[in-house]
Amino acid sequence: MDEVTVERLDHLGIIAGVIQDVGIIERIDARIVPDDQEDITTGEAVAGMILNGLGFSDRPLSLTPQFFANKPVALLFREGVSAEHFNRFKLGRSLDKVSSYGCDLLFSESALPVCRQEGIDLRFNCLDTTSFSLTGVYEPEANTQAIAITHGYSKDHRPDLKQVVLELIVSQDGGVPLFSQSWDGNTSDNTVFKERCEALIAQFKASESPRYLIADSKVYTEANAPNLAYLPFITRIPETLKVTQQVIEQAWTGGEWQPLDEATRYQRVDLCHYGMAQRWLVVSSQEAGQRAKTAVAKGQAKEYEQVQKQLFHLQAQRFASEEAARTALDVLVKKLHYHQVVSACLTPHIQYARKGRPTQETPIKAIRWHIHASVAPDPAKITHRQQRKACFVLGTNIPDTALTDVAVIAGYKGQSAVEGGFRFLKDPVFFVSSLFVKKPSRIQGLLRVMSLALLVYSVAQRRMRNALARQHETLPNQIGQPVARPTLRWIFQLLEGINRVTFAVQGHVATLIEGLTDLRRKILQLFGQKVCQIYQISPG
Repeated sequence: MDEVTVERLDHLGIIAGVIQDVGIIERIDARIVPDDQEDITTGEAVAGMILNGLGFSDRPLSLTPQFFANKPVALLFREGVSAEHFNRFKLGRSLDKVSSYGCDLLFSESALPVCRQEGIDLRFNCLDTTSFSLTGVYEPEANTQAIAITHGYSKDHRPDLKQVVLELIVSQDGGVPLFSQSWDGNTSDNTVFKERCEALIAQFKASESPRYLIADSKVYTEANAPNLAYLPFITRIPETLKVTQQVIEQAWTGGEWQPLDEATRYQRVDLCHYGMAQRWLVVSSQEAGQRAKTAVAKGQAKEYEQVQKQLFHLQAQRFASEEAARTALDVLVKKLHYHQVVSACLTPHIQYARKGRPTQETPIKAIRWHIHASVAPDPAKITHRQQRKACFVLGTNIPDTALTDVAVIAGYKGQSAVEGGFRFLKDPVFFVSSLFVKKPSRIQGLLRVMSLALLVYSVAQRRMRNALARQHETLPNQIGQPVARPTLRWIFQLLEGINRVTFAVQGHVATLIEGLTDLRRKILQLFGQKVCQIYQISPG
């Protein structure tokens, strides 16, 4: 035996197989035409960044060649591709090309065909934003399309750092991203949602199948109402609106609750608001009720501590009249959400015109009043606050002939799909450590690569779960219990230890995949023929 080479494959064959299946490289290269002098194309460079990110190796992009050093690069890409081709200069130029073409356009032209190819249900479109905190100094650019990296409202709770804002629209069917756009770091959600709603009107109208927008309460503003009037939407109605509290109080005082499940119930109210005919659903659950009790108890304790301090200072004051003293107490009481005054007494404090011990003949200069008061919990207020916090109100303009009340509630709960995507993108071992590039245009390009990585991951996870459902099969979780919907991240861990071994004997080269077990073969067969070819197993 002349030579034996061992290369780590692990779960990377799944990522490479899905990238090939959905045609990401071909779609990018069709728009960013490769140069004949390039060792790898822009599409292959982007695929390399996706593999690095989904390799969960916590390596910045500058060390991508190091990531591929012990991997079967030719198997994951094509013959002639090596780890050195993914150097930081090539990756940087590729990000520049993505930015020049148009990051948002490139993603849309890649994602929507993939969704159609995979048969993804596009009815429910979940919209949300998040922020990515950045460090360092960023070079100014002449590119007017580049985002501004600046301070803004930080969802990472790092107001000291500059940031960028990422907007995503994902499908509820598998959490697959449909649209991605980056914004200046100080852009508000209201601005993002208003512009997106304006753009979605024509897109939804042109769609062959119904499309519904799902978003949080920031989409529901009076300024955005003209756009929402032309969009089928489901959103949470802001609690700051007076009408929201009125609807909740009406539900608790005399409404008939409809059961949703054993722990959840709702009431429906038909009304016209912001010039739109809508149905609002007041939703309450036992779990929300318990959270409300806990929150109210904390709020009550905090308020009691504050009001005791305020009463101490109030009782130290002297007022010119009884009315002034009672007015000062009333001002304090109006701010109480959980307590009521149980006792209040006024005491006169006489000021004499002369010094010394006063007598009956000593003239009185003035009478000042001070007030003593005590508070106690107000059961009615506490119950009212608990009821308010135990409910939320959903609003929709979709007719019930298209979506029932139950389907509307289920549709809004699917908003967690986009939140799950943000958690994935912000995982410490994912791309976040790669946000070191100093040009804002490259930051934009990298955010788009991250969105493509989420696309590949969510498509692969959806394939796996759908295959398990069709076959009525399960896979073991972390404690060995069977589960029907495991996360792809856990499956990747189950595949650690798979290697590609190459033997060179007297000029003859042979390869085999080492480390396959029955469980691993079962897993790999869930992802389709291309993945099985990479791992040299039968599709099953």
